[in-house]
Amino acid sequence: MTATALWSRRVGRVAVVDITWGPAFVVVALVSAFVGLVLGAGDDLRRWLVPALTALWGLRLAWHIRGRAGSGEEDPRYAELLGDGGFRVAVRKVFLVQGVAVWLISLPVQASGVTEVWSWWLVGLGVLVWALGMVFEVVGDAQLAAYRAEPRDARPPVMDRGLWAWTRHPNYFGDACVWWGLWIAGALASGWLPGLLTVVAPLAMTHFIRNVTGARLLERTMSQRPGWDAYAARTAYFFPRPPRRRVG
Repeated sequence: MTATALWSRRVGRVAVVDITWGPAFVVVALVSAFVGLVLGAGDDLRRWLVPALTALWGLRLAWHIRGRAGSGEEDPRYAELLGDGGFRVAVRKVFLVQGVAVWLISLPVQASGVTEVWSWWLVGLGVLVWALGMVFEVVGDAQLAAYRAEPRDARPPVMDRGLWAWTRHPNYFGDACVWWGLWIAGALASGWLPGLLTVVAPLAMTHFIRNVTGARLLERTMSQRPGWDAYAARTAYFFPRPPRRRVG
């Protein structure tokens, strides 16, 4: 986050932190794996499995948002957060906060590097939950990109196809699944105590992307679009379900 803050100051955009958010977890995962290796702790297979899963998620996310966050004007979310404050305000309100968040949310990844596997079937279950999350993220983002590529007068005002017909936020739901999967595979699979001590990580991730910085914040803007009320009435907010029948 220190390196990101310096990059942000050079380019004049705080939004570059969105690009380094995913890779920051990759760094934590690799450091944790090497710490376990040096200490002779943990299981060799899972020591590298969890960083590999983390890297697939984090680097894909960085690649996906690189254009939006790395060029153009400042993201309105950060502009509103910072107000008239300068670089020092950005350090305090953005980079420091996100650094602490990376440490907190990555607790299961840290645990995976230095603890022994208690249950391999829980490792497998965690990988399946992670994979479900990745499908929702990748497919949801691809469907949204295809929608945006259509001419404005040929597409509905609100994206309501594919996964977007089952949940208004398939990418955020996928994000939550990824971190519940990493918690299951990286911490709960080591026993109930590591699982209990680190469950705050997926809980915090789910809470923030659902109720604070992710879906809730996005809906403030999206709710102004024509057709949004009807779409919201038939489509689940976060957890997927079959869409309700259209009325009228």
